[in-house]
Amino acid sequence: MNPSERIDQLIAGLTDWRGKTLASIRKSILEADREIIEEWKWMGSPVWSHDGMIAVANAHKDKVKLTFSHGASLPDPDKLFNAGLGGNAWRAIDFFEGDKMNERALKNLVRAAVDYNQIKLKRKAPSGPRAKVHKSKK
Repeated sequence: MNPSERIDQLIAGLTDWRGKTLASIRKSILEADREIIEEWKWMGSPVWSHDGMIAVANAHKDKVKLTFSHGASLPDPDKLFNAGLGGNAWRAIDFFEGDKMNERALKNLVRAAVDYNQIKLKRKAPSGPRAKVHKSKK
């Protein structure tokens, strides 16, 4: 079973408000950037990536948590982050039953995470004349 199918299965198994919330979160994330990849990590967590991890989701008894791996470095003008605010890297959004999701703001946050990953990747990439790849002769 591929990661997307596992996420489908997780959502289907959450027959209360959490399944609907997770499905809405997933839809917004995938609509924010067409190159986002769905993954399945840590023995049962949906993860979304593009040039690095963007976010991981978990359904808890009383909430659905969406954690951004580099949330502390992301602009959050709509104040979506409401959990994990003391950490150096991670920030999270806890969705509770009855919460209204701000899809536009969530998509903007996802796009900011993709931008952050791409900038980070460019910084790691070697540059200059020594950056050329030399093929070895066989």
